[in-house]
Amino acid sequence: MLSHSDVRRLIDGVFEEEALVIGGMAALRELNDDAIWQLIRSLDSIRSRTIRSLDRQDTRTRAKSQRIDLRPHPAVQDFLIKLRRT
Repeated sequence: MLSHSDVRRLIDGVFEEEALVIGGMAALRELNDDAIWQLIRSLDSIRSRTIRSLDRQDTRTRAKSQRIDLRPHPAVQDFLIKLRRT
């Protein structure tokens, strides 16, 4: 399973490649400067939402793994019941 930092590196790598593709298209096709800025802002917004979602999921996963089951083991419960009967 990939760690949080591995997933984040993968996400960053994908978005970096996308930005380079946009930059290459802009250079070759002489795209409108305002359109490029808007496209990159949108890309940044998508990346930010993706990272926040990843961070929330990581927080939930850590919280679940840190929960301690405070219920006594059934064997302990049986023993305590026996003790209380006598």
